[in-house]
Amino acid sequence: MNGYSALDIFENCNGSCTGYTYDDIILMPRYIDFTMNDINLETQITRNYRIKTPIVSSPMDTITESDMAIQLALQGGLGIIHANMDTETQVSMIKKVKRYNNGFINNPITVSPNHTLNDIWQLIESKGYTGFPVTSDGLLNSELIGMITRRDIDFVVDKTQTIYEFMTLREDLILIKGEITLEKARDILIFGKKKRIPIVDLENKLISMVCRKDIINNTEYPLASRHPQTQQLLVAAAITTHSGYMEKVDATVSAGVDIICIDASQGNSHFQIQVIKDIKAKYPNIDIIAGNVVTVSQAHNLINAGADCLRVGMGIGSICTTQDVTGVGRPQASAVYHIAKYVNSLEQESNIPVIADGGISSSGHIVKALSLGASCVMLGSLLAGTDETPGDYIYREGIRIKKYRGMGSLDAIKKRMGDRYLANGKDVKVAQGVSGEVVSKGSIKRHIPYLVSGVKHGLQNIGVKNVNELHNNLYNNNIRMEIRSFQAQREGRIYNVLNYE
Repeated sequence: MNGYSALDIFENCNGSCTGYTYDDIILMPRYIDFTMNDINLETQITRNYRIKTPIVSSPMDTITESDMAIQLALQGGLGIIHANMDTETQVSMIKKVKRYNNGFINNPITVSPNHTLNDIWQLIESKGYTGFPVTSDGLLNSELIGMITRRDIDFVVDKTQTIYEFMTLREDLILIKGEITLEKARDILIFGKKKRIPIVDLENKLISMVCRKDIINNTEYPLASRHPQTQQLLVAAAITTHSGYMEKVDATVSAGVDIICIDASQGNSHFQIQVIKDIKAKYPNIDIIAGNVVTVSQAHNLINAGADCLRVGMGIGSICTTQDVTGVGRPQASAVYHIAKYVNSLEQESNIPVIADGGISSSGHIVKALSLGASCVMLGSLLAGTDETPGDYIYREGIRIKKYRGMGSLDAIKKRMGDRYLANGKDVKVAQGVSGEVVSKGSIKRHIPYLVSGVKHGLQNIGVKNVNELHNNLYNNNIRMEIRSFQAQREGRIYNVLNYE
């Protein structure tokens, strides 16, 4: 017999009724008649958005801020900027992602002729840009006067002077007038040998801008997750359910966020359902990631409230202690299978994907999560310690490390995030996570392609070319698997080796 179906293992339990983790199961290989180049990992991330790499970063304050969100989106995934900060800071991070590598810059930072050189230097230092369009009143959709760049003011000593006499006037600029495709704008940039070109209407009012760096990045990152209309990088932001959540939603939506993730360890609550309904009433076109859930009844309630994606997992993160502290949760393989199957049984129009959140420590676990019905996975520990995570590296006994903590740890609760575990305002704060340190992993520019390659090898061994085909084979009982004994798990790992790399 070539293994068992997921139905056999997770439902026809013959009285054993056991919950399974990823390590408990092993997938059976099937016939291969294609190469890895034929594999496409594009997947649904929410009801209305798709991404080309099935990886989402966890909204943890040691994992995802703007740098992670940018670089993960360039790799084809999605970053969820954590909520453990004030609204103004979160908004600035969303704007940073949206302004990065978006083809047309529809909201460029503008200045007026009355700004001083000091003002420009402050913008260069705080925003990281080296050139700014100058409009009559310093606002978008006003008459373009010229451009000011770092090159214009590099050697000027008196920085109290206004920029008017140093800027390049409109008459000396290459301009694009009216609507234009990104391809034609690219040709004008190349022909004109310019770093940036303003786009104006017939009355010379600034509409947007196009930059050479963005055009180059469009070529270098073909998998990048972009909004289908604006071509800006996709970005999500986390919120909590405590009072004031709509003010944060208003601010993040105004900043251009595409997806909102309601961050709660137990999502099946009156509070989260009300938050979903409030957001959908005001912003019906904003997709919502709801959760976390591990049972079908939880999933049912959140979908009925208007969720556009479900985040599955409770107490199975590498630094989460929820199951030990509360005795509540579910083994992750079982949770993913049952909720994904329930979602798959709904009307096809519902199109609700499942994010497998937690319990993943290898590319093999990603393959198993996808094979059990998840559309993508959420990573925390696998991304911890990369260059793009918040915080500085430190050295301990000659080893370069970064801090990594659970959002239920005492450190996180003391900072702001007690609301996630309903701890704020309580005399006794009970931690549901720990703080720790992880060894440097380098940049996700190398780390993500390595994980993706492992996932592609897994799908090839299973004999499927894409995630949709994988799910169809799962529910047709063609994906076969077995339960592994403890010794079988040990056998599948490295052993009897003194040192290895």
